[in-house]
Amino acid sequence: QVQLVESGGGLVQAGGSLRLSCAASGRPLSTYAMGWFRQAPGKERELVARISWSGASTFYADSVKGRFTISRDNAKNSAYLQMNSLKPEDTAVYYCAAKASVGSAYDYWGQGTQVTVTS
Repeated sequence: QVQLVESGGGLVQAGGSLRLSCAASGRPLSTYAMGWFRQAPGKERELVARISWSGASTFYADSVKGRFTISRDNAKNSAYLQMNSLKPEDTAVYYCAAKASVGSAYDYWGQGTQVTVTS
């Protein structure tokens, strides 16, 4: 019904930037909160950033605060993660996800896109 497809991952040197995109199809997600997660080898999946359906509220993990920016364009049914000043520890598979409400689990997940940051 709903598909999320991430793009924009790749290989980058430390200090560089990447912009991840998440395109949704199947139904509008304008009323869903959107989140970006990442999972590094040997680690649990962690929340990197989230944004409310209106874009009025955002959250960032301490590890990325000041470097990453989450945004969304409901007209395009898309979400974005601008990643600046990348560090090797940012290396992970990044996933976008969507959920209907605060009390809900994330309902939809993308397939992930690899981000690799070299020293």
